[in-house]
Amino acid sequence: MADESIIIKCKECGTPNRVSTGRLSDKPVCGRCKAELPPVLSSPVNVTDRTFEDEVMNSPVLVLVDFWAPWCGPCRMMGPILDGLAKELSGRLKICKLNTEENRVIPSRFKINAIPAMLLFKGGVLLEQIVGAHPREALLNKIQKFI
Repeated sequence: MADESIIIKCKECGTPNRVSTGRLSDKPVCGRCKAELPPVLSSPVNVTDRTFEDEVMNSPVLVLVDFWAPWCGPCRMMGPILDGLAKELSGRLKICKLNTEENRVIPSRFKINAIPAMLLFKGGVLLEQIVGAHPREALLNKIQKFI
């Protein structure tokens, strides 16, 4: 498989920089101003109805959105698994968490009727829906089809 690249916007000058995912650990710098580029996230990001478009639909990398609630035992069991996958697949997968108790619009838009539910997006397109708690390996197998 060919090495993929992502676009990272420089926080100093705003220039978009194409960076190979294989070189993300090399602390890439901006091609224009030579400032160090911001790190790619290695932990899940909390999203809301308001931030969903920017964080998920406009993301340059594959995104897994975890629809969860604080009272949901299986949702809480998935937390450490998703934390580990966020670190392991940093630069290739962005994990977002959306609390369904505090955000009603996005779960309704995607007809989320049971949690935990996870949706995979790439380029704003829904690729896969995963319902229920899954072991790490099973979840990783589903994700790797799209990386």
